[in-house]
Amino acid sequence: MSKICQITGKKALRGNKVSHSKRRTKRVFDVNLFTKKFYYVEQGCWISLKISANGLRVINKKGLDAALNEAVEKGYCDWKDIKVIG
Repeated sequence: MSKICQITGKKALRGNKVSHSKRRTKRVFDVNLFTKKFYYVEQGCWISLKISANGLRVINKKGLDAALNEAVEKGYCDWKDIKVIG
């Protein structure tokens, strides 16, 4: 899977690295992604998500079920992309 947050849909941005002499070279601004396990109460199982720090804040604010439903509705992830651990 690529470097995209499954909750917020954030992905890497492109830009320039600017040196002291103002010489510009291309670079990539990566997202702060990490893999985290959650207990999905509605299904009674553990799931693993690739989320950003902002995605973790969204889950803490709205709850796991509401955040997942909103992400699937917006097209950031699909139910088959969510890894069920057990």
